[in-house]
Amino acid sequence: MDHVDVLIVGAGLSGIGAAYHLKKHCPGKTYAILEGREAIGGTWDLFRYPGIRSDSDMYTLGYSFKPWKAAKAIADGPSILSYVRETARENDVDRHIRFKHLVKRASWSTETATWTVEAEHDGQVVKFSCGFLYMCSGYYRYSSGYTPDFAGSDRFQGRIVHPQHWPEDLDYAGKQVVVIGSGATAVTLVPEMAKTAGHVTMLQRSPTYVVSRPAEDGLANWLRTKLPPMAAYGFTRWKNVLLSMLFFNLARKKPEKTKERLIGLVRDQLGPDYDVETHFTPRYNPWDQRLCLVPDADLFDSIKAGSSSVVTDHIETFTENGILLKSGRTLPADVIVTATGLQLQLLSGMEVVVDGVVANLAQSMSYKGMMFSDVPNLASAFGYTNASWTLKADLTSEYVCRLLNHMDRVGADWCAPRLDGAIETAPWLDFSSGYVTRSMDQFPKQGLRKPWKVHQNYALDLVALRFGKMDDGVMAFGKAAATPAKVAA
Repeated sequence: MDHVDVLIVGAGLSGIGAAYHLKKHCPGKTYAILEGREAIGGTWDLFRYPGIRSDSDMYTLGYSFKPWKAAKAIADGPSILSYVRETARENDVDRHIRFKHLVKRASWSTETATWTVEAEHDGQVVKFSCGFLYMCSGYYRYSSGYTPDFAGSDRFQGRIVHPQHWPEDLDYAGKQVVVIGSGATAVTLVPEMAKTAGHVTMLQRSPTYVVSRPAEDGLANWLRTKLPPMAAYGFTRWKNVLLSMLFFNLARKKPEKTKERLIGLVRDQLGPDYDVETHFTPRYNPWDQRLCLVPDADLFDSIKAGSSSVVTDHIETFTENGILLKSGRTLPADVIVTATGLQLQLLSGMEVVVDGVVANLAQSMSYKGMMFSDVPNLASAFGYTNASWTLKADLTSEYVCRLLNHMDRVGADWCAPRLDGAIETAPWLDFSSGYVTRSMDQFPKQGLRKPWKVHQNYALDLVALRFGKMDDGVMAFGKAAATPAKVAA
């Protein structure tokens, strides 16, 4: 059984970043990355639907240590995948990845202060041991997306596809397409498919906030001609972080004014005759759910051109040739795309066992948004809901490295957050999106005070995770009672 100091699970955006930070801040630590799929990239390799792109700017979705140099700030999926793989090559991370190793179980022994991790590889169970386990496997189920049980779907004679598993042979040129959904995936698919389809209809139960933003950041592109790459990148990164924090806080403090402004921007795009009230006026406040970003107003342009349209209604049943709505209207369709969301999954569904007892992580408390109460030497990268994923993933990796170095300094073999008395709890994510509310009972709780509170605030996390005390009275440290036999990986 191979042993490493740190075992990273997932070779996507978070996992490759984690390996970089580990090499930089803990150069003496051995590590390996277990990846369930056959390639680097995670989300950006899995999703292949038309128009796949980021819904965050690349100056904040990119790594803190590697400047984004392309002209487009709102980047397409293949460009992001290339960026992640380039990062892995440049930092010699590739050779540490074990592909097609799907992690199933992790068992902790306090006696030896080690995790034993079981993974499926080519139909066999392969075991690894490590001192610290760092989960970078994302937050959703890779095997399948979420699709409601639509009445009559078996009657439909066309093709039904989910964006998470886009078929390579799907030909929709000149055809009638209905995209069910109103989230980030739907608003990406509609204008892209409308370029060649006969017509694309975005069918939504209720509207989402949709905001247009230039695909290119003019200031960033200008700064790159005047400053060294890291300086230009750092300036743009902080500019975008601060602007997004300002907008989020404004939306929370003055939701009605923010709502009025956002809807006004849509009216500016679509004109006075368009029914913005029905199709682009959400029933909730801004940032109760994530806003949808459309680069260069592409969705609005396709609506104005007549190549796409939005219908706000409920589905009665699928028919042989389309969808019958509750209103009695029928939408003809050759292709139906169910852009109905993800299935969230904690730690990629891995079973966690602590000293012989299966841990119920849904009953645990989240420590600093990355560790679990009473679970030793395990951290998980999870990004922001109101900002770019990588902002938090980078900080989490830095903190894990600080924690490992602190343990070495004090001679500790294990660390575990311990609850310090009764504490009022709240759901881990304060978000009303369906994909979140469907799954929050599977995730840990958060507290209403630090270090148990999950901040959706980069500035607060930066201070706490980069400069906060390691021995904070909550994190317990200890030594192993026995030394396990170790084989270098």
